[in-house]
Amino acid sequence: MPEMSNGLKAVAEIVGSRGFTIELADMEPWLTDWRGRYTGKAMALVSPASTEEVSAIVKIANAHAIAIVPQGGNSGMVGGATPDNSGQSIILSLRRMNTIRSIDAGDGLAVCDAGVVLQNFHESLEKHGQRFPLTLGGKGSATIGGLVSTNAGGTQVLRHGTMRSLVAGLEAVLPDGSIYNGLAALKKDNRGYDLKQLLIGGEGTLGIVTAATLKTVPALIDRCAAWIGVASPQAAYALFKFLNSRESQSLEGFEIIPGSCLDAVLRHIPGTRPPLAEKAPWNVLIEIIRDQPAAPNPHSIAEALLAEAFEKELISDAAIAASEAQAEAFWKIRESISEAERADGLALQHDISVPVAQMADFITDAGAQIEKAFPGTRVAAFGHMGDGNVHFHVKAPKDISAQSGESQWVEKSSMTISPMVHDLVVAAGGSISAEHGIGQTKRDELERLSGDARILTLRAIKKAIDPNNIMNPGKLVPLASGTPAT
Repeated sequence: MPEMSNGLKAVAEIVGSRGFTIELADMEPWLTDWRGRYTGKAMALVSPASTEEVSAIVKIANAHAIAIVPQGGNSGMVGGATPDNSGQSIILSLRRMNTIRSIDAGDGLAVCDAGVVLQNFHESLEKHGQRFPLTLGGKGSATIGGLVSTNAGGTQVLRHGTMRSLVAGLEAVLPDGSIYNGLAALKKDNRGYDLKQLLIGGEGTLGIVTAATLKTVPALIDRCAAWIGVASPQAAYALFKFLNSRESQSLEGFEIIPGSCLDAVLRHIPGTRPPLAEKAPWNVLIEIIRDQPAAPNPHSIAEALLAEAFEKELISDAAIAASEAQAEAFWKIRESISEAERADGLALQHDISVPVAQMADFITDAGAQIEKAFPGTRVAAFGHMGDGNVHFHVKAPKDISAQSGESQWVEKSSMTISPMVHDLVVAAGGSISAEHGIGQTKRDELERLSGDARILTLRAIKKAIDPNNIMNPGKLVPLASGTPAT
């Protein structure tokens, strides 16, 4: 066993044997990111059980210049919770801090520790007649702290917004070990800069989120999901404008899915079946909900609106879920796309956003430009049409496999295809990160494509709040020339 420094020994004393290990076998699962693209080293895996323990750990780390990599469910998509290869950092896991402190259905608020798993939070709220209107495919592992730190989105952003809209208050430990207690859900607070908003989406670079006050809404009375066939992304956008103009208060989901992605799910995901009798080139999955007793029945709304959409020639076919099981089957297809795409072959995945009005044209035009510039590639673009979020996957040529240079293709394409995708995004007035964050995957591209004002401000904020650069170094914030990562 390697000799521990005095600082590391002091950290171990705070959390005890249950919350501390330097054994590689224990740390190994947490040293690689979810996608398997990054693997790092760490001096220790530290798992505090309270905000006070986090504070004590951070004070020691700051005094001894020990870098901290905060980690929740380790389900991020951009390597934001993976240590570097220096072996000079500790992973600080929030998974032991998994208490739901309070649920107030009357006020529509709940207070959660950072390590609470999203699915467990959903299940707890159901018992109180409430729900948290954010869900995603990784809900079984994603934690509240991670969702806050990456400003996660999901399929319900259309009506409820991202985590930035759903966080009413925060508790966090800052780089000097002080505790920021901002859990009070104040509607008005004009005490200057809003630290809460800096921490949301900050990817652990300014502090460690230890708890959050979250907004909840009444549980669903019922919902209606419908799978719709359309001719093109432009037709999908026309349908979105039509539905949103008529039912903006009950339309909670609007997903666009190409036929190729549906085919991949049907090939690789057991238990899935075609929602429509005839294959459509593009598909839309919508969800209309009712959470107030006086609101109209969502099935009646869907039937009337889709009949009108068919008359207006906005759609070619539609299937309205006749049961909750069928609605879940529709959503299983949508939530399984990434898994099916991975099984279908190698692909570069881009999480981007463009103005909603430009999303359809971007999917069509950018896809064609990438396929032309890189012969043999195929673009699969899907996502949340209501908020402009495109998951833009560029599939490798069919002759690329693990036996014929998979890793070389990924490395080369990350330096050729991805920059072109990002250039097209910026030209459309969009963002190279919609809901997954920057992490280490997009840090250099953020610097390349951002103006001086953004980069200088990011660096200035980071330096002011974390002068010793111990908080998740090397993530999100592009380093100034000559600045060490730790």
